[in-house]
Amino acid sequence: MFGERLLRARSAAGLSMKQLAEKAGVSANMIKKYEHNESMPGSAVLVKMSRALGVRNEYFFRPTTVALKNIEYRKRQTLSAKMLAQIHADVIDQAERWLELANLWPNFPVPIFAQPQVPAGQVENYEQIETITEHVRLQWGLGQQPITHLIDVLESHGILVIVTDVDHSDKFDGCQAMIDAIPVIVISAKWPGDRQRFTLAHELGHLILQGRLASHLDEERACHRFAGALLFPASAVFQHFGHRRARLEVQELYLQKMDYGLSMLACVYRAADLSVITEGKRKGLFMMFSARKWRKQEPGEQVARESTTLFPQLIFRALGEGIISEGKAAELMGVSLVTFHRERQLGWSDDHSHQ
Repeated sequence: MFGERLLRARSAAGLSMKQLAEKAGVSANMIKKYEHNESMPGSAVLVKMSRALGVRNEYFFRPTTVALKNIEYRKRQTLSAKMLAQIHADVIDQAERWLELANLWPNFPVPIFAQPQVPAGQVENYEQIETITEHVRLQWGLGQQPITHLIDVLESHGILVIVTDVDHSDKFDGCQAMIDAIPVIVISAKWPGDRQRFTLAHELGHLILQGRLASHLDEERACHRFAGALLFPASAVFQHFGHRRARLEVQELYLQKMDYGLSMLACVYRAADLSVITEGKRKGLFMMFSARKWRKQEPGEQVARESTTLFPQLIFRALGEGIISEGKAAELMGVSLVTFHRERQLGWSDDHSHQ
């Protein structure tokens, strides 16, 4: 157990055995023994390794372990194995802390994921996906309005969303996995909000459409259609763009981007998917975006990034209900007790009361 955690933390930190050994003041061979559970470090070495690896001492002795199953990374071919290992280690660490918190509750107040009830039978064409997303929106009480905070929606239906800040290369496009019966979706903290939201919706599409698509349909294209329809439903597209247009103004695209939280190009795709504009007009808009270099960075304000708030909420609730101690809460949050105590009091110090 200790050795596995040490290896994972070292991989996440991107350190070789020799590099970690130098920081911990031991030999590389000793690090190897630690990782093979042939020896255990003393407290002084443990502290040095924890500092070098950026983890708390408690990390090495955490009782909960998880295994990601059916893991599917969406990544560019140029994403290095080293970076992928760091992302994987961060995902495991966050998932372990989540499950440890869940196991401490007598009745964990988060529902078990249940597949939405959608029309039975095989999906034979991409247009049928519009109907499926309508059922998802209806059952999840989303109506036809913009989804303000997609992470909240997914977490409230039993999907574990992990936001990782490891990748600096912009070559990681998301990940989906399972931990027992819990679906896991991973996105990057560094992406703009529209990319985060589209990836979340796309991965939800994989989860819901899996095993339903006819063999002649491309799964990635189907999940793109699902994501667009979930974020910007057909009724809203027709309401804002009309049913048939010869052209779309870029300002229209920008306004819907900011309202519905998907990129301007994704709005173009929605208009083309629903035949509001022709395929030729879609290609023309794409060429214009490329010429203006808007495909790399769209103009105007960016959609706000999303983050998960459920985990800290549950930690403070568990603390308030006496389920966990302040020390355990700090450990689960991955911060020092002093830092956590300050955050718990919203920055208020007991010293203020004596001033």
